[in-house]
Amino acid sequence: MTEEGPLEANSSIQQSQADSATAAPQISIDRYLDRIGIAPSSVTEADKNTLTRLQQAHVTTVPFENLSIVGDPFDDEPGEGVVLSIPQLFEKVVIRERGGYCFELNGLFHSLLRGLDYDIDRVPARILSDDGAGPPANHHTNIVTADREYVVDVGMGTPPMRHPTPLNGSVVTDEVGVQWRVVASDRPDETLQTEYREPPASEWSSRYVFSKQPCDIEYFRATNDHLQTAPESAFTGDPIVTIATESGYRRLSRESLSESDHVDNGIQERRRAVAPEQWHETLNRMFGISLWPSSWCGLEFHSWARLGVSRVRAGRIWVSAQDRLPR
Repeated sequence: MTEEGPLEANSSIQQSQADSATAAPQISIDRYLDRIGIAPSSVTEADKNTLTRLQQAHVTTVPFENLSIVGDPFDDEPGEGVVLSIPQLFEKVVIRERGGYCFELNGLFHSLLRGLDYDIDRVPARILSDDGAGPPANHHTNIVTADREYVVDVGMGTPPMRHPTPLNGSVVTDEVGVQWRVVASDRPDETLQTEYREPPASEWSSRYVFSKQPCDIEYFRATNDHLQTAPESAFTGDPIVTIATESGYRRLSRESLSESDHVDNGIQERRRAVAPEQWHETLNRMFGISLWPSSWCGLEFHSWARLGVSRVRAGRIWVSAQDRLPR
């Protein structure tokens, strides 16, 4: 293990010393499992089958999204930003039922798996651009050792990785026909490469390169800051919201909703325009995300609007108010 020390033998995870110098609050494993639709009582063994079930459940219930970075596309306020603190990530993803991007989702999933007694390491990876370039550690993935070593990743866009993928080169085919494998990298700076093949493609596509070099979450802070502020970052432009479905995946942009289904060894895509007045309802209905609950601090949203308070600012007030409530 690379961080955080031993866990208590109950349904909670303690925050690492690396995440905070203050007293460590606890994170409920049971609430996390409930969030991804798994009964806590059904998780009895830290084995490969349970690992697969957890990964599948996560990618189909927790969206990959960048709204904390770009903010509400129909609001003038910026996003609240991404802070790599496990308790704050838990509050966002589990309590507020939001999603996130790789540092958030794989970062928090690491803590869940550690709390369930999996042998797991955080590993920095590099997603490459078309010209082969890309900042180091621009992706957070995890390596879990069960009966063998696996890449376990719940923090990608589309297509999502639904199954643990072994590091020995074996091909894993998921329920919708997407194939994954980990092979040797031909780059001098990394030793392994994660690849996928989405029907009907015959060639493999690279997803990211990495080495088996464990790190703690602090290692990603500089890249996290860069990716949520740099104009050239893929995460600082338009909103990105995606989630895996039983037959493929959904994607929401500022203007449209697309649904891709894997059928008959191919991909069938349906796309429809989403009007601004329909966007938040679509976000909530199709991805389970609400950026403006109907009530904050006892006031209906229209009351905040009359006061000239934006959705994002009202949300911050709401979160602050919750922090002041007695526990």
